[in-house]
Amino acid sequence: MKAMILCAGRGERMRPLSDTLPKPLLEVRGKPLLLWHVERLRACGFSDIIINIAYLGYKISEYLGDGSKYGVHIHYSDEQDSGALESAGGIIKALPLLGEEPFLVVNGDVFCDYDFDPSFDLGDKLAHLILVPNPEHNLNGDFGLQNFLLINENQVKYTFSGIGYYSPGLFEGLRCEKLPLAPILREKAEEKKISASLYLGMWNDIGTPKRLKEINMDTR
Repeated sequence: MKAMILCAGRGERMRPLSDTLPKPLLEVRGKPLLLWHVERLRACGFSDIIINIAYLGYKISEYLGDGSKYGVHIHYSDEQDSGALESAGGIIKALPLLGEEPFLVVNGDVFCDYDFDPSFDLGDKLAHLILVPNPEHNLNGDFGLQNFLLINENQVKYTFSGIGYYSPGLFEGLRCEKLPLAPILREKAEEKKISASLYLGMWNDIGTPKRLKEINMDTR
């Protein structure tokens, strides 16, 4: 299974730190956030990694190179000319690199100890999302969970972690353009075509300078 790390966002909420450095290269506990992902993916058994880049993306490719230094093969899906295509658009553009088999996608701005699973089986579903308990900045959550199915409306909702396993079929017929992922997930959730599970381990959305500072101060 191949893995994709989403790294094309501008990082507006992380300004001014992201004015001169793409957000995934900001350091968390002494190491660029993106490198944490690459090393964990390798430790979990992934060897082929696709990274989409846009804003200051050349700094990412200059830093990681082809991945051989870290024991992986890295390919870049370049959105620098078109501008960031958002999550779904970025995945669609990268589909030729991802291939015809299910693949893993993780947001480049999360910090977690989740064990990425290169043998994950989607069964008859188009996607499987990893949900987490709601952080302070998203107390209302995003999706419900019922019998391992993702549902849109529920009394209890959880936050989408930015980690998911996807079949290329989820994006069948969609054009390569600026396109968010959430509406696609909600549509397929209504059709009961997306499964989900709740992860209770360490997970942080490093979205603002305040959150970055907090995670760097918390060394637990």
